Amino acid sequence: MSDDRKQMHLGLFVAANGHHAGGWRHPDADFGSPTDPDYYKRIATQAERAKLDMLFIADGLSIKAVHAGSYEQSVTYRPSFTAEPLTLIGALSAVTERIGLAATASTTYHEPYHVARMFATLDHLSKGRAAWNAVTSTSDDEARNFGKSAHLEHGTRYERADEFIEVVKKLWDSWEDEAVHADKESGVFSDAAKVHAARHKGAWFDVAGPLNVARTPQGHPVLIQAGSSETFRETAARHAELIFTAQPNLGSAQAFYADVKARAVRHGRSQASLRILPGLMPIVGSTEKEAKEKRDYLDSLIHPHAGLAFMSGSMNYDLSQHPLDGPFPDIEDRIRGSRGRFAFVFRKAKEEGLTLAEVGRWYAASRSHSIVVGTPDSIADTLAAWFRERGSDGFNLMAPYMSAGLDDILQLVVPELQNRGLFRADYAGKTLREHFGLERPANAYAKARQPV
Repeated sequence: MSDDRKQMHLGLFVAANGHHAGGWRHPDADFGSPTDPDYYKRIATQAERAKLDMLFIADGLSIKAVHAGSYEQSVTYRPSFTAEPLTLIGALSAVTERIGLAATASTTYHEPYHVARMFATLDHLSKGRAAWNAVTSTSDDEARNFGKSAHLEHGTRYERADEFIEVVKKLWDSWEDEAVHADKESGVFSDAAKVHAARHKGAWFDVAGPLNVARTPQGHPVLIQAGSSETFRETAARHAELIFTAQPNLGSAQAFYADVKARAVRHGRSQASLRILPGLMPIVGSTEKEAKEKRDYLDSLIHPHAGLAFMSGSMNYDLSQHPLDGPFPDIEDRIRGSRGRFAFVFRKAKEEGLTLAEVGRWYAASRSHSIVVGTPDSIADTLAAWFRERGSDGFNLMAPYMSAGLDDILQLVVPELQNRGLFRADYAGKTLREHFGLERPANAYAKARQPV
């Protein structure tokens, strides 16, 4: 496992219409349908030409609502429909060869056997390039789509997630590497001694196993978790191999990085066994002035309700009950959805005396991720500083709008990082684990048979 940290890792956080809430309105923006395979193929092949580690597809199981049943603001002011991510990366696996493919699946509204089977299959289909982003979901909107009146409480859903991941790992190990013989002469297809039932009985799940998919090229698809909260950090320190997080500045990124890496060590892991990639949105200009003007113009295109609708759904708190021109309400102890990324939002609003509308516009632009504005050279300086000063092991890059905003990143910023030797010029490995320098997990059942 490599931990020399000479080069950063770069993923592309894919969004069909870009990540900035004003981006879809930019005169140069394409309208990208998230159900258009040719559109995604262009994105994927462009990212692969740039030698990025992976494509990452996020997911939500609802349209964000301000309050129960009220989705009008979300569908009115922002692009609000998405492709189902596992189906999408399955399609992209057929049109790419080296780039990793990461998809989100909720531990709250799926079952472990389904998730284990789907991602194992995707790892085979992609020849070892699949990753699972294990999330707990955030909102009551999602709960109502699955026959529940309210989302699980924050701590409870992480308890379920912890056991969910444990079961998935057991299922991924249910077939040992040498289990399949396919011996025509003897008639023996598999060695039953190397196929194992999970026999898991826990507080949340009762799963027999074994999985009906053989062990995958990577052993386990790469395990990703995304978040920032205290509860998240402890779960991720035990399980995650990649962490996606929203960190608005270098100081917060360094504190998060040091904390999570230290927790991983306390759980008996090495610091190199997990990589931390904050989301980061570059807004690129040929001069600093041009880049700032582009940022200001994008911000001017944001309708305040676009951010407030998204925030309300993620918080499970109805912000529409407060006046837009009034101070941002003191509600930190009343939200039940995402917590980690909103801690900075509450602090910023209070310290800067922002109104609800101002916070809505700011949050819609970034969702608490860092926005770096400048020339390719100055943006590369910033990314290099975050990497070298241990604020990250790389970045999950977020295009502000499509496709020109993505072109700026892949054709201007990434080459500058390559010229500095901070990012690869070509792929050295074939699997996603090889891209990230992550070990292939030993099979737990085979390991248990080895002499001490």
